[in-house]
Amino acid sequence: MRRIDALLIVFGVFAAGGLIYIIFQGVGFDSQQAGIWSQFLLVLGLIGWLLTYVLRAVGNKMTYHEQRQRYEEEFLTKQLEQMSPEEIARLQAEIEAENN
Repeated sequence: MRRIDALLIVFGVFAAGGLIYIIFQGVGFDSQQAGIWSQFLLVLGLIGWLLTYVLRAVGNKMTYHEQRQRYEEEFLTKQLEQMSPEEIARLQAEIEAENN
């Protein structure tokens, strides 16, 4: 994510809070109640985003982790492609010996 994207997201959340405040006033809430409820909804949204972030981090669904895992798999595949059949057989024998 670029810095400008982060700034646009912050501006969007700020604008959404103002829009929610205006909508609550239009529905009939006084300014204090509209402010309280708009803040409540923004905090609720923040907590929801935080929960999705924590779930992605705990479940290893983060972009960095997925990129690293994909790189390691591609690296090992390339290494196997470059090995001769004798080297592959020797590697399989070593793995079987370790597993037993």
